[in-house]
Amino acid sequence: MKLELRHLRIVCAIADTGSITKAAAALGLAQPALAAQLKRIERAIGGQLFERDRHGARPTPLGELMLTRARILLPAIQGLEDEAARLASTAATTMKAYRIGTVNGPILSGLMQRLTSEYPDAVLSTHTSWEASELAEMLATGRLDYALVGACGSSSPPTALGSGAERDLAWHVVAVDAVFILLPEDHPLAGQREVDLSDLADASWVMTPGDGCFRSCFAAACARAGFTARDMYEGDVRTCVELVEAGTAIAPCQSSFRPPPGLVSVPIAGTPLHWRHLLGWHPETPASQHADRIAYYAVEAYQDAVERLPRYAEWLRRQPQFGAQPLAAAKPLSTQ
Repeated sequence: MKLELRHLRIVCAIADTGSITKAAAALGLAQPALAAQLKRIERAIGGQLFERDRHGARPTPLGELMLTRARILLPAIQGLEDEAARLASTAATTMKAYRIGTVNGPILSGLMQRLTSEYPDAVLSTHTSWEASELAEMLATGRLDYALVGACGSSSPPTALGSGAERDLAWHVVAVDAVFILLPEDHPLAGQREVDLSDLADASWVMTPGDGCFRSCFAAACARAGFTARDMYEGDVRTCVELVEAGTAIAPCQSSFRPPPGLVSVPIAGTPLHWRHLLGWHPETPASQHADRIAYYAVEAYQDAVERLPRYAEWLRRQPQFGAQPLAAAKPLSTQ
């Protein structure tokens, strides 16, 4: 892994707050996710950056060196990015260009189809990341116009590191998915209308990476069901599918995920976990002028994805609190 600016900001946040827990709260991340990020940064830099004990986290000599460089680089880079982004955003809007970031979800392809149909001359570019915080940072610095991300349960939307009005983002809830379980068609529970999480206590699990709190929320749901999940593997979508196909593991999945042939997704009794699809933008850029239109297209794209899943569409009729969120009823979310 190569060091990036967001890694320098994480190190500064830990040093400024004196605690990984406090830094995670300030950055809008789960504490385990931030601790894992720090370990990856330390592996990349080649040594320990903080000494941690019951009094908090204190920089090591290597950490002090990194902080000294970071506190010089970050303000300079931030100023350059902000000035360049304002110019680029204005030019992009004039040219009908749309820069869209996304974390794994069902909306992007349908959104792009609608944009290319409505604006045949539009220039579309996309950026994919496993980390919603990275996309939030790109929105704040003007490198993206819109971002499609997910948030577990009722957790806060991702935030851009730093503070100030220029860092505040607007978020709109496009849809709410229940979390289902992805199983092989020949699994003993594959034909059930729904499964109790406790019936899967002996299973091995696989899930995609991310910087949110889903892994912790999933572990908590398992604990409430009376067991601790074992063999928690991690992989991209293809790896997850292949492990489920092979019978090596099963996977939690968004209910709007379309299983490939040979696999099925089954609801969890009591719907203990859910996932919100969010559309984000910066309210002080030209992209904000078109946010309502983009949100409308995003809702339509989600509804199209659901129509391709008869089993999920039927489930939604019994669970009206899930699914696409009407634009008139939904309110933009604040990250602050």
